[in-house]
Parts: sequence; C-alpha cells; structure tokens
Amino acid sequence: MQKLGRLLTAMVTPFDESGEVDFERARRLARALINAGSDGLVVSGTTGESPTLSWEEKLRLFGEIKEELGDEGAVIAGTGNYSTAESIELTQEAEAVGVDACLLVVPYYNKPTQEGLYLHFKTVAESTKLPCIMYNVPGRTSCNLTAETVIRLSEVDNIVGVKEASANFRQIAAIIEGVRDDFLVYSGNDGDTFPLMAMGGYGVVGVITHLVGLQTRDMMDKLLAGDVGGAAAIHRRLLPLVDAMFLVANPIPLKFAMNHLGFRVGPTRNPRW
Repeated sequence: MQKLGRLLTAMVTPFDESGEVDFERARRLARALINAGSDGLVVSGTTGESPTLSWEEKLRLFGEIKEELGDEGAVIAGTGNYSTAESIELTQEAEAVGVDACLLVVPYYNKPTQEGLYLHFKTVAESTKLPCIMYNVPGRTSCNLTAETVIRLSEVDNIVGVKEASANFRQIAAIIEGVRDDFLVYSGNDGDTFPLMAMGGYGVVGVITHLVGLQTRDMMDKLLAGDVGGAAAIHRRLLPLVDAMFLVANPIPLKFAMNHLGFRVGPTRNPRW
C-alpha cells in the first residue's frame, strides 16, 4: 500500500462560470496543493461538493488527478454514500481508475444502527482491494460512528483509518486507544488537528490547507519533533482562519477566499453564491 501521508487536503472541485467541472483547473489545483505541503488529496468529498457531482464527473476527476500526480501524492476517492450497493459500485470503478484509497462517509439520512454501520463499512471494504478510510461527520450525517464500532471495523484488514469530525475527544481517545497499532486516526476538523495528534492521532484531512498548507505542515512537524510550544503557537494563530472558513457551510467561504486570492475555482454548484 502506498503511504497515504499525514497531511491530506479535502480538495474543492473547481467549476467554470457555467457550473461545469473545470478539469484542467482541478489538475493545476492538485499540483499546487502537493507543492504546498499536502501528502495526498481527498477528491469528491464534502469539500469537493460530492452530492452535486455525477458519477461520470467523479470518475473523470479521480483519473485526471491521479494522472497529474502519479506517485507524488496519494489520491483518496470519495466513493461512499447512503447506499451500500452504490458505494460498492463506485468504489470498484474508482479502483479500476487507479486511485490509491477510498473515503467512505457514514451513511447519511438513513440513520442506521451501529450494527448497520458495521455491516455497511465491512461489506464495502470486502468488495475492494483499496485501503478504506471511514469518515465520521455527525454534524452532516446526523449519525455518529461510535468508538466501539470503529474498533470492531479496525479488525478488517483494508479498513486502514478513520477521519474523525465528531469533535468528541473522549470518543477519539477511545478510538486511538482501542484500534490496532497501524490504524490511522485523522482529524476531520482543522481546529482539532493539534489536540488530536497530541494524544496520539495520525494527521488531518484538512480544508484550510488550501490556504495554509505549509503552516499546517510546520505545526505537525514541530509537534512530531517534540516542540509542543512551537506547534501550539501555530495552532493558536490558525484558529481564527478556521473559524472564518466555517462561517457558513463548507466550501462556500473557502471558494470565496480562493477566488478572492486569484486562484479561480468558480462558484459552488448548488446553491450558488
């Protein structure tokens, strides 16, 4: 398995002014993010406006960005949704395209039981050879993947990690304590990266890393090197930017900021701003 890296960016999907995916701009953005400190990219996740993308658009994005990066950065394809069957099909098609891993969100709207969640993730993982990262974001799915369920799922060989966006640090601590040693616990909230890594988590799937990738990398490197004070100072300095980027639903503020700074990624697809 290719090392996925500690700093992953959940990449926005660039659109042109007519609302079509700008694949050439997506390739340029992918290259820029890797050059600015990211080890890999999550493509067609929440920040990438996955619910608004067709399967054809997703698969072309996966392929174009993997072709652009080659072995220079991991491409993690957002292939999960509320349907186990659809998640399996898209994951298998993404595998055929050549991505390095997949991101599987907790099924939204359905509000399954913990046993249902266990069976969903296990079934999808067993349908592919790709490394699978689960994504727990109860603020968007209205369903929490508990520590106990994550620990059970960590026993599935190719479920290699979880992106934790619950902001529940008791839960996150229980996950870190209970999973196998090589299981990767990523922060799903930029503002949680420092405390999550300080208690043994692995890294971040970031949003503000579009804007401050090198600073985030510096914070992580300092923390791993034992310079807790230096890392904490960067963390505190970045928190106002985290707040600003989530004033309203992601990725509206981020796309506004990127367009304002001169890297055109267009409007959000639906709703427009």
